Amino acid sequence: MATDFAFPDTGAKSAAAVAAQEFQTEKMSLSMGPSHPSTHGVLRIQLELDGEIVTKADPVVGYLHRGDEKIAENMTYNQFVPYTDRLDYLAPLANNMAYAIAVERLAKLEVPARCQAIRVITAEMARISAHLLGLGAYGIDVGAWTVFLYAFTEREKLYKLFEELTGARFTTSYTRIGGVARDVPEGWTDRADAFCDQFLPILEQILNLLTRNKIFMDRTVDVGVISREDAIAYGLTGPNLRGSGVPLDLRKDKPYSGYEQYEFDVPVGAKGDCYDRYLVRGEEMRQSVRIIKQAIAKFPGGPWYATDAKKIFAPPKDKILTSMEELIQNFMLVTEGPQMPAGEVYFEAENPKGALGFYVVSKGGGVPWRLKIRAPSFCNLSILPKVCVGAMVSDVVSILGSLDFVMGECDR
Repeated sequence: MATDFAFPDTGAKSAAAVAAQEFQTEKMSLSMGPSHPSTHGVLRIQLELDGEIVTKADPVVGYLHRGDEKIAENMTYNQFVPYTDRLDYLAPLANNMAYAIAVERLAKLEVPARCQAIRVITAEMARISAHLLGLGAYGIDVGAWTVFLYAFTEREKLYKLFEELTGARFTTSYTRIGGVARDVPEGWTDRADAFCDQFLPILEQILNLLTRNKIFMDRTVDVGVISREDAIAYGLTGPNLRGSGVPLDLRKDKPYSGYEQYEFDVPVGAKGDCYDRYLVRGEEMRQSVRIIKQAIAKFPGGPWYATDAKKIFAPPKDKILTSMEELIQNFMLVTEGPQMPAGEVYFEAENPKGALGFYVVSKGGGVPWRLKIRAPSFCNLSILPKVCVGAMVSDVVSILGSLDFVMGECDR
């Protein structure tokens, strides 16, 4: 008769059993970046994984730090304009505008209506350009290559308009303290209006490639959920904040540069997931077109710089070449900078990535004593340790793409 046989239980575990238990409980540390394509720049995230599940995520920033704020203390106010191009380098025209308005408020200087309209048009075009790149790169992150090609085709059309206006495609350095570098070329507003008309149907085609795409929805719906409370607590701004249901838009709540005269809607999300953040940016591009067309329809005449600010804005080139007074004025502005009163000011604008703020402290003269930049990408990335925990490794790629950050602005 067969009998069951078992080893006696002595309480000791075999070496194989001990190894198996250690294998089950051990967590893996994984560095994602700083040279990973989905980190969109030199961002490193130190992940702790339990299998495929993220249990800890520590963002490591600073690889691109250039000391912009310290550089500003050794440059005149206008000399620092090109450095603002390199913050969110996808929307340099918007960066220029935010910085110039901050310094103009320090000087208690009002720019004319034509200058304000030019700045609004260029800032909204920059918003479209930045969102198109973010959308195209996000498509590649989750496997949709075609979206990238469509988006960059439209961005190329915008770059041609930027080049006509500023002389540069990418780093424009267009704004000046007290105005803009030059007036719009003849027929430029008509070409910008024509771009808007042809862009809207193409935008719908681009969004239709993703909005009901099952693969895209599987990668984004209910992934990277940020609650309304967490979005506020972590200092998120821009589309990331509005995607969580908070209708905060500085263009509406604290209007500047004449935004109060334009009609537009502020889109908000319902869940605060990656999908909502995508939808918000798509709708923002529609609203930007709406603002641009209104600004062109109301485009005012008159000067494009503050004519009464002789100690701040350079005189016209023809007068510099023909008048000794204007020549001396230009020489003083170039060598010593625009003369600002002592004081301090903080201004933030609604940039494509969120609230871009400049805190300027002056002790008088042509150089700021201190300048601090509130970078929206830096603040938006602070949510990563919260939102990545519990997600899978592949979800981290979707979460990063939905936050749409720029490391040049984050590290400054």
